[in-house]
Amino acid sequence: MTALPNSIDDTLKLLGATNYLADRPLATVVFLALKMQRPLFLEGEAGVGKTEIAKVLSAALGRRLIRLQCYEGLDVASALYEWNYAAQMIAIRVAEAEGIADRDRLVTDIFSEKFLIRRPLLDALTPDPDGPPVLLVDELDRADEAFEAFLLEVLADFQVTIPELGTIQAPQPPVVIITSNRTREIHDALKRRCLYHWIGYPEFARELAILHARLPGASDRLAREIVAFVQALRKEDLFKLPGIAETLDWTSALIALGADRLEAGVVADTAGVLLKYQDDIAKLDRARIDGLIKTSQAGLKAAE
Repeated sequence: MTALPNSIDDTLKLLGATNYLADRPLATVVFLALKMQRPLFLEGEAGVGKTEIAKVLSAALGRRLIRLQCYEGLDVASALYEWNYAAQMIAIRVAEAEGIADRDRLVTDIFSEKFLIRRPLLDALTPDPDGPPVLLVDELDRADEAFEAFLLEVLADFQVTIPELGTIQAPQPPVVIITSNRTREIHDALKRRCLYHWIGYPEFARELAILHARLPGASDRLAREIVAFVQALRKEDLFKLPGIAETLDWTSALIALGADRLEAGVVADTAGVLLKYQDDIAKLDRARIDGLIKTSQAGLKAAE
């Protein structure tokens, strides 16, 4: 288990050691979340590295990563705990066969820890010899408001109440990362319990550095042309702009095709790697692709 960083600079180094190149504002809020033991609420477009923060912190700190993927209809049984009903029924049948008549003892036994199935939230509150885990509550905006309200108790006191067992409180708070793509607004009551940060699209230099760190096999020329093209593409009127994840995927695809520079034909053929909606892909006709390539490469020459 790695010690927590002692400064913002240490946090930048910690994240950078796992090839996550954060800017200083993001490193600052991560440092504060760790120092103050507060949940970190990250909003931003899909593919900008929100979820990756939790993965990187887990790897860098040597902590277990527990991921709760949110979705519409997520309930307490799926997020917190449920009882192993099949095993409980077997225990009841065995007790009946053995002639055990003490009902209170049987009830106490079947509602004990050994029949409890721990889901992510309860698992994150359980003591761990390697230190408090990293709890990722991913895409909270996809869950219902009722689940969001339930989450308040967990974030306020890092405890949950199980009627049959009582209140369970974490001896040490887990590192909590909550993400949202902002498909709906999250209530202020939850945000007040967290430190907040918006992760936007990176500027050219940082996106280029990320690409080189994650895909060192890409030539500098190809990497610069890719980043410049993506940056220009983000200025277009598209339904879903490409994030850093799409930049990396597209670079991997171009490397696999043996491309050493951007050409309109290759861009058109691989547009489905970079864009995820047909309407957006349809907008990238040959003329627009040529225009974007010229604009991005002109910007590169001007910057040199």
